[in-house]
Amino acid sequence: MKTRRSASGRWIQDWEPENEEFWEREGRRIARRNLVISVLSEHIGFSVWSLWSVLVLFMSPEIGLGFAPEEKFLLVVVPTLVGAVLRLPYSYAVTRFGGRNWTVFASAVLLVPTVLALVFVQRPGTPLWVFLLIGATAGVGGANFASSMTNITIFYPQRHQGWALGVNAGGGNLGVAVIQILGLLVIATAGNTHPSYVIALYLPLIVVVSVLSALRMDNVDAVRAEPGALREAAGSRHTWWISVLYIGTFGSFIGYGFAFGLVLQSEFGSTPLEAASVTFLGPLLGSLARPFGGRMADRWGGARVTVVTFAGLAGGTGLLLIASRAGSFALFVAAFTVLFVLSGFGNGSTYKMIPAVFAREAEEAITSGAGAPQAFARARRVSGAVIGIAGAVGALGGVAVNLVFRASYQDGGSGDTAFLCFLAFYALCVLILLRVYLRRERTAPPAPGPARPRTSRVR
Repeated sequence: MKTRRSASGRWIQDWEPENEEFWEREGRRIARRNLVISVLSEHIGFSVWSLWSVLVLFMSPEIGLGFAPEEKFLLVVVPTLVGAVLRLPYSYAVTRFGGRNWTVFASAVLLVPTVLALVFVQRPGTPLWVFLLIGATAGVGGANFASSMTNITIFYPQRHQGWALGVNAGGGNLGVAVIQILGLLVIATAGNTHPSYVIALYLPLIVVVSVLSALRMDNVDAVRAEPGALREAAGSRHTWWISVLYIGTFGSFIGYGFAFGLVLQSEFGSTPLEAASVTFLGPLLGSLARPFGGRMADRWGGARVTVVTFAGLAGGTGLLLIASRAGSFALFVAAFTVLFVLSGFGNGSTYKMIPAVFAREAEEAITSGAGAPQAFARARRVSGAVIGIAGAVGALGGVAVNLVFRASYQDGGSGDTAFLCFLAFYALCVLILLRVYLRRERTAPPAPGPARPRTSRVR
């Protein structure tokens, strides 16, 4: 492996994670170091992104910020929307500027929404539009996911990508639970009139992770995109099928994570303390489940694990309907927690499908006479672009979840309409997996020549 230093930081050339000797000698150690710091950066990013899901619990006439429920739902929709839109340029930015360089920037820029939120939540009478603008800047925290995942993909060989991407994303997703735990601690100890306490805790953390990224991460030449990679990815039908699936997994996770506290207040009239006491549990367990979803997909295949996950999501949504109509708080929280765990598990298995799908296409191209290096280079290039597209589209699912909840609860309604919509969508995702991926696997003829590696099949 060759390295060179430049004004923009350390660059690694000739990165060959699929080479077993190189991987065991030094590749694993370098990949692990970059993964650890990437997780820290993404974790802080998710916390800042989901900041408003906690701050809305503090907003009341007592602190001069008495917004209506539908206005609070807007405050959690805006960061989700901006984060989704920014994911695509963020994933491209890694290929343009390098993983280390972009992580430094993406971490440091989190100071903007954090400082703005700290200043204005302490100003009674601040109008809604000001908070909507500040919430929009918090979207940069959600965009971190795309750049981080694109960067980490290049560090790991395909046989380890399900686990590595699961750890990276799961550690980031934990930011949703951690900031809600901090909100609970503040409400329990200082009351629900001090939202600034939650925000202030993140300022030094942002500085620390920015410095760590600058000192310990690496740029890899291999991650640089060739012209047309995004266009090539957009032209593949698999990009859009997988994006729909990711709406169902990640869109559910982030949408439920942002809305859960408001849903409990709307459905059961919960106080801020009652809501905060349970909202962290689902995102926490869902985040911890994500790496295991990736690992199970490494073993049994992404499509197989994901179809079981969506069947479970449909069952959990059915329980929500029962709990809502029975007015059972305990069953409602338990069913929501199951949805968080399954969506986290499905996040890992769905992302594992991306490199596997395009590795399978590369193998089919090779059996048709294409050169192996070119075919697998294309698979890596397109996979990186698809990660960005699917991440952006999936995050838009979180926007849809909150908008559906807002419409369902408007004018004192219940959440039943929203739950029926989610149930129908999970059924659609099961159909896609059965017809497009599992059926394709059953009917695909064996390739001539040497047996294909198990880890690269589309399963």
